[in-house]
Amino acid sequence: MFGHVRIYGFSGGGPGGNGGAGGDSASLHCDWTQAWRIASLQPTIDQSVATMYGRLPGAGNANGAAGGASLAHDRIKIGFCTDLDKSVLVNNFEKRGWHQVNGDDDWHFYWAGVQTCRNIFSVDSGYRMHDNQMINHFPNHYELSRKDLLVKNIKRYRKDLERDGNPLAEKTESNNSSGTRYVYLDFVPTTFVLPADYNMFVEEYRKFPLSTWIMKPCGKSQGAGIFLINKLSKLKKWSREAKGPFHPQIAKESYVISRYIDNPLLIGGKKFDLRLYVLVASFRPLKAYLFKQGFCRFCTVKYDTSVTELDNMYVHLTNVSVQKHGGEYNTLHGGKWSVQNLALYLEGTRGKEVTDRLFGAISWLIVHSLRAVAPVMASDRHCFECYGYDIIIDNALKPWLVEVNASPSLTSTTVNDRILKYKLIDNILSVVLPPDGVPDVRWNKIPSADALGNFELLIDEELAAQDEAQNSSNNSHAKSSKLSSRWK
Repeated sequence: MFGHVRIYGFSGGGPGGNGGAGGDSASLHCDWTQAWRIASLQPTIDQSVATMYGRLPGAGNANGAAGGASLAHDRIKIGFCTDLDKSVLVNNFEKRGWHQVNGDDDWHFYWAGVQTCRNIFSVDSGYRMHDNQMINHFPNHYELSRKDLLVKNIKRYRKDLERDGNPLAEKTESNNSSGTRYVYLDFVPTTFVLPADYNMFVEEYRKFPLSTWIMKPCGKSQGAGIFLINKLSKLKKWSREAKGPFHPQIAKESYVISRYIDNPLLIGGKKFDLRLYVLVASFRPLKAYLFKQGFCRFCTVKYDTSVTELDNMYVHLTNVSVQKHGGEYNTLHGGKWSVQNLALYLEGTRGKEVTDRLFGAISWLIVHSLRAVAPVMASDRHCFECYGYDIIIDNALKPWLVEVNASPSLTSTTVNDRILKYKLIDNILSVVLPPDGVPDVRWNKIPSADALGNFELLIDEELAAQDEAQNSSNNSHAKSSKLSSRWK
């Protein structure tokens, strides 16, 4: 559905360009079957030999784990702990024969809340993880999931590419704002951080006084604290109210203010967004996978841009945590629609080529948002993370990145929701764990094609480098053979 699954090279092109490429830059585009050619050469282990104690004697030690670990694995009883009492988690862990322990006990797999993760990686904690432990967050995941830092990192990424003369940083004249826009990296709305960027925002607003903007607190989720403005006076009022006496215990909250996507794609007259799950196994090298069973979240009230509906969150916010309180909320389907249904609808109304281009642009957006944060992310080998990407599609079928969640909800609102999230967790475990099911950071994190389940490869820089080296070797060998034949 998301088109060819590609490994994107650093100099690769973007959507909408010359066949999806950015000029004549060298790229590393490979379909996933080619990418997994290397992985398919690895030894595999029959899952039937896996028990709650890990690998049975004589099962071997596959996929790059240190040879001496095999005997240790024979006696490992996998202990898990979790901060979330969710059946989709516990059932998946217990299905594998794992037993639950407390955070103070010896554990091997921790599905933690973000605060627990920060505590574990805190210098003050003195905690040191061993080779058979894994945790579900990177230490500074907020570089991607905090709204202000996400924007900051994407802006820096663009500037770095521009400074290096990379074709990805190509610009063109902008239609809806002054100056220029990025041709291939224009996937986040114009955004400012308040109160720091207040003056810059006012300058931009005065160029387009009839525009609508959306305010979001940087550190909150589930639609909390969000409101829309279309008059500068409303923002000035907010600014005055925010300037109270200084309280050391209460830091003034930062907000991001973004140009509101006021021309969203509507289905049945209602606004919706996409929730997609992206699994990152490593940031350096970058290894990321997209879960193919994402879904659309619909508003319960038909879209209306009139001033009278500006404060009606049932019109503008797609968050289930907001919509479930509306009188029109449907508990049977939860206001959700599968990505597969969306693709079928778009193919029928817009055509397959346009639909494929849209999903290709979504994959492109995700890959480059991850590239933007990779240099600053602490890529600890014990970590992996499943991010919830929220994406809005406008009526020109252009995707926009709204935000990224480090702890996407695992609460099931419908039967289909429960099935989807159970499968999501099951597939995550299959991808991030070695074939024997025992956490081991010495594993090279290259799962087999079968282990992917409903995930598809977005990018694997390690495989891309291997493929490039192989191609280079083949070319050199061919050139050498050609030269030697001249002297025969």
